Amino acid sequence: MTAVTAAADPVDPAADLPGVTVVADRVVRKIAARAAREVEGVEPDVDVAVRVLGDRATLDVRLAVGYPRPVGRTSDSCRAHLIRRTGELTGLTVDRVDIVVNRLVRPAETAGRVR
Repeated sequence: MTAVTAAADPVDPAADLPGVTVVADRVVRKIAARAAREVEGVEPDVDVAVRVLGDRATLDVRLAVGYPRPVGRTSDSCRAHLIRRTGELTGLTVDRVDIVVNRLVRPAETAGRVR
């Protein structure tokens, strides 16, 4: 599990309340997997491993890209989105996102076969 301590926010009166919020690693993993699926060209089959130390996280992501999408550009978009979205939803700082594209998915594989 991960403890996240938020900096005091002058707009949010709850920011001055004592306490610690703990976000379980499995929750971070699920949030990151869902965030990856939000990126255009990333197929639904996404696997994420998370390493959290204090308020910082590193993500290892395995995913499939829809063909003929550009793999490099799709990976870069996914990385940037994961850093922003996972941080936004967990309060963690995502320092690194390593991505392995393990498959290209043709449109016929996604839509199913028509006879």
